[in-house]
Amino acid sequence: MSPETATAISHKAAELEKALCRVIRGKDDVVRLALVSILGRGHLLIEGVPGVGKTTLGQALARAIDCSFQRVQFTSDMLPSDVLGISVYSSLEQEFEFKRGPVFTNVLLADEINRTTPKTQSALLEAMNEGQVTVDAHSYELPQPFLVIATQNPVEHHGTYPLPESQLDRFLLRARMGYPDAAAEREIVRSQAGAETLHDLRPVLNGADVLEMQEAVKHVRVDDSLVTYALEIVKRTRESEYLSLGVSPRGAQALYRAAQAMAFLDGRPFCTPEDFKPLAVPAFAHRVVMNGGNTSTGKKSGQADHILQEIVESVAVPV
Repeated sequence: MSPETATAISHKAAELEKALCRVIRGKDDVVRLALVSILGRGHLLIEGVPGVGKTTLGQALARAIDCSFQRVQFTSDMLPSDVLGISVYSSLEQEFEFKRGPVFTNVLLADEINRTTPKTQSALLEAMNEGQVTVDAHSYELPQPFLVIATQNPVEHHGTYPLPESQLDRFLLRARMGYPDAAAEREIVRSQAGAETLHDLRPVLNGADVLEMQEAVKHVRVDDSLVTYALEIVKRTRESEYLSLGVSPRGAQALYRAAQAMAFLDGRPFCTPEDFKPLAVPAFAHRVVMNGGNTSTGKKSGQADHILQEIVESVAVPV
């Protein structure tokens, strides 16, 4: 890819980010993580209380990239077939016909994913990892690009099931979406921004543009010293006395890809330490387990963030 082409598609990414920030007020950092996730060929887990714009973010992203969107409201009585689809016998054709579920889309919003059972949660594992689903011994490719934005409520809320480590490890990044600051909330209330702004949002890119960007992100240069820096952080999570489970190799790959996407969004063909350092906690926090329990949600999640931040600060940044 020529430098001119890379610059042109990088400008498109900047336009996409600006369009989303006009809809999701006061949450520029979460918007950036969502874009890093899709450009890094990953998925995003958003933690937060209801009513702070998690669903709107998924809808706005799908609309801005002119891609298909499906929303699944997870509940305790859902089955895997409600997500993947089901084979139905056709008396006319004298054979089973597969009826595709909502997972066959470009952007899937798994709303309140921790309100359903682990059996249904696991239905997304193959889709998130391999871009396909297997039903009745037949594999079906998913549309590309494919992004899962999953939201989960704090574990203190009634009727929640903690996500297992294998599920959490499929998410490239985890973002916290709290209440907006006072100025942004005042603007939202006075303008009644949500639905009207989302309805008026026009596509900035299309699916082919996103695939082109994903390919460009793969070619963002990463110096070997930055790889050593990332692996040292990973190593120290495995050695920490406060963590019973450190970051997996998949987690190290996630930070690498996320840093490439961050550099691309900033219009650079190479990574710097500032691409890696701020992404370490979003890439690792949902992958570690503190001594004494799972840290995917709740108060211990904040403690894990603090421990990871201390680990990051203890590792010398390469020059």
